[in-house]
Amino acid sequence: MTTLSPENSLSARLSASFILVKRKPPIDKTEWDSFFDENGHLAKSRDFICVNILERGLHPFVRTEAWKFLTGYFSWQSSQDERLTVDSMRRKNYKALCQMYEKIQPLLENLHQNFTETRNNIARDIQKIYDKDPLGNVLIDKKRLEKILLLSYVCNTQAEYQQGFHEMTMLFQLMVEHDHETFWLFQFFLQKTEHSCVINIGVAKNLDMLSTLITFLDPVFAEHLKGKGAGAVQSLFPWFCFCFQHAFKSFDDVWRLWEVLLTGKPCRNFQVLVAYSILQMVREQVLQESMGGDDILLACNNLIDLDADELISAACVVYAELIQKDVPQTLKDFFL
Repeated sequence: MTTLSPENSLSARLSASFILVKRKPPIDKTEWDSFFDENGHLAKSRDFICVNILERGLHPFVRTEAWKFLTGYFSWQSSQDERLTVDSMRRKNYKALCQMYEKIQPLLENLHQNFTETRNNIARDIQKIYDKDPLGNVLIDKKRLEKILLLSYVCNTQAEYQQGFHEMTMLFQLMVEHDHETFWLFQFFLQKTEHSCVINIGVAKNLDMLSTLITFLDPVFAEHLKGKGAGAVQSLFPWFCFCFQHAFKSFDDVWRLWEVLLTGKPCRNFQVLVAYSILQMVREQVLQESMGGDDILLACNNLIDLDADELISAACVVYAELIQKDVPQTLKDFFL
């Protein structure tokens, strides 16, 4: 067992403390601009900004620019001129990738059956997306979205296409104006979150750590789940595959959680603490009704229209509790 450092303990208490007071308004454009000097260099520390994003969130008018820093699209050390250069470079690189794809597409169609299957899956998934707002205005361009997903599949060998990527990429398309921004933000988001939503990379690890966390913090609940078989926790994999998209009442709530994951505050792999917090909401029902895996997932899915700030606060409290204990090395390595 290992006790986490006093510095991290203090950080956890501070991160959780915002649930005890009225939350300050999100960072707006005026405040965001005040974080930079006349040359566009940061006048505040990255840590200061990330803690404020954790505790307060971002105003929608700020989100697009802030996410470019959070994902690594822009360097935190860059000037305004350097960012213009970087954006131009990313635009050109995206165009070059599109040209490459057009050249090799016939080869992929003829020689790789997986490509044809994946292209069909992407097209089928995109058609399921409801692309209009309540007034009937079109929100997204499905053809552009399909192109971005196909390019991502061809170029990103670490993260093959999986169901849910179409909805994730759609949220990036809604946030930004240009296709190269959508493409690169999605790639950087996957990297920054350590591919935690990718089935063959991060999802299994998340589930294992969730099981370990339950055993450590709630042995009674863990014993119940163990009695229901290994599938009791494994059945919760859609949470991580979809990065909790379906848990919230609005896109703003999804973006709110995702930007916290990008800050790395109050810890790495915060998504597992979020999952634990959702499970705690149905804990008594699960125990009273002796639920197994599928029933637990259904009970959690019935917790519709969760509020992102409340869920983030609950997960911060879990971290504050965790940090006070003699933590197993496996959990320490995962969260720090």
